Amino acid sequence: MTWTELVMAAAPMQGDQPAVSDVRTGEVLSYAAFGRRVTRAAQGLRAQGLRYGDPVLVNVPLGATLPVAVHAVAWAGGVAVLGAAGEARMMIAQDHYDPAAVKVDQVFSFRPAPGARPFAELLSSGAVEFGPLAGPAFTLGGERVFDNTELATDLRRLAARLVIGKDDVVISAVSEPFRGLRVIDLAMMSGARVVVAHEPSLVGCRVLAQERRATMVVAPYDLARRLLGDPILRVVDERAVVSSLGL
Repeated sequence: MTWTELVMAAAPMQGDQPAVSDVRTGEVLSYAAFGRRVTRAAQGLRAQGLRYGDPVLVNVPLGATLPVAVHAVAWAGGVAVLGAAGEARMMIAQDHYDPAAVKVDQVFSFRPAPGARPFAELLSSGAVEFGPLAGPAFTLGGERVFDNTELATDLRRLAARLVIGKDDVVISAVSEPFRGLRVIDLAMMSGARVVVAHEPSLVGCRVLAQERRATMVVAPYDLARRLLGDPILRVVDERAVVSSLGL
């Protein structure tokens, strides 16, 4: 299985069960919606001229829309570039963006933005049934390019180490988008639910864990250290989800 295939693997079984919940916006992304949007947006990107290996800027904050944007690009055969500036074939934004900071042919936005077309337009051109088997898929600002095989292999290793099950509820208390994406990828491949908390305080994290009946939290070192000793929560330092990639 490729990177995106691993993340989508639980979708048929989990269906309309929530995959990602964003505390800040209230958005909830189900497994079924994730699989549907990724495969359809991938076809939409291809229909708009995206070619294999083309870079696509992804200027989307950590939350329910980030995994859709990144995996749609990867499933289409493009390379998702996390960032708000640079040169690329296309750009996917959450809402506003700086036209002076980018050189792109087209911009698609999840929310209305001047000069951008609705992301929803990408969902009306059918679906890509099979994504690329290998090749480049993701880069952090163009400094290092990760291919599908590397990302999939690392995700399997993480899953074997951290052992997340379909009944787990994982609080993502990280703020860096790629680390947050790895938490979402890891949980979704296991059929679990992720609650994106956006830098909660110690008290806020504990309250959220109780409200959502969380079983695991991934957090920065200082917060993770202070959460240790909770009899219910498994606590993971956020560095653990990217350390094997050399980050």
